[in-house]
Amino acid sequence: MATAPRPRTTTRDPGELGRRLTAWLGTRLPGADVTGVSVPESNGMSSETLLFDIEHPEPPLRACALRLAADPDAYTIFPTYDMARQHRTMSLVAEHTDLPVPCVLWLEEDPEPLGAPFFVMERAEGRVPPDVMPYTYEGNWLHSATDAQRARLEEASVSLIARLHDQFPVKEAEFLAAPGEGSALRRHVEAQRAYYDWVVAGLPASPLIERGFDWLAEHWPDDEGEPVLNWGDARIGNVIYDGFEPAAVLDWEMAAVAPREVDLGWTVYLHRFFQDLTVSFGQPGLPDFLRRDSVERRYAELTGHTPRDMEFYTLYAALRHAVVMLRVAYRQVHFGEVLVPADPDAMILHRASLDAMVRGTYWSEP
Repeated sequence: MATAPRPRTTTRDPGELGRRLTAWLGTRLPGADVTGVSVPESNGMSSETLLFDIEHPEPPLRACALRLAADPDAYTIFPTYDMARQHRTMSLVAEHTDLPVPCVLWLEEDPEPLGAPFFVMERAEGRVPPDVMPYTYEGNWLHSATDAQRARLEEASVSLIARLHDQFPVKEAEFLAAPGEGSALRRHVEAQRAYYDWVVAGLPASPLIERGFDWLAEHWPDDEGEPVLNWGDARIGNVIYDGFEPAAVLDWEMAAVAPREVDLGWTVYLHRFFQDLTVSFGQPGLPDFLRRDSVERRYAELTGHTPRDMEFYTLYAALRHAVVMLRVAYRQVHFGEVLVPADPDAMILHRASLDAMVRGTYWSEP
């Protein structure tokens, strides 16, 4: 794990992006200079982030972050990147809730200036729990924190999800509903199945992922509940913290209309993904942090809604993550970083945990 190569995330030149950004900004804010252009180490493999400062007597923002649609030449993780959708989502969340969402400023839908659509928002100061190496691993600020400090961060983070679900009027999120017929959950799952079909088109399929979709069909919740606006990528790695308090909620590209438990299952499982990985490399990780029972209890206290069918929703989260991981693996194959193994399931990093969930043993294991 410590020596695994990080997959390529872009084919773009940051210096060239900075020069083109300066030219573009001149059309929006004459006389402005772009300085301090950088790409954060945490830049993901989906939409890309560029950090920069604006030098101008009266800039709308000085410290800025730019979210740029994924490079189509870099074997994108998702089939489409709708920056206007993200921009609108963040604007509406800021309008209707008290979540600390960065102020979004300019939206550019023309791909000509930077090679893809993008939007500019304010840059929040603080720190983010790292993905590489994950925060469950020794040697980072969250792992080094006290139990009380981590408990405070956990409570505040669950509160973000609870407040989003309770405060946002779902009618304002209709543009985020998945296409098709049936309930919000049915359409959400069908959209994920369509994404999986896109990932494996012309490539070896994953028997484990297909077993996972079969399991969902066989264990469908009796009562899905009313849908709410879901953050989508609801995890602490998408929050900037000031100390142990949330200062900015980021990454809304997976926002959707779905039951509350879709977000909660993602929060619980994405932590378990890092925790299981850390344990597999001989470290204890953070076994008492973001536990499923504590997340469910805190959410119920805040909202009055007791999460239900969480084995369904945590498996669904693990399944969705497996599809993304499979795409990442095929992306590495595309760039010649790895070879396709005889068993495509071997490319799913959390194969063992997803398999245990499908078999019904995961939550009974230590």
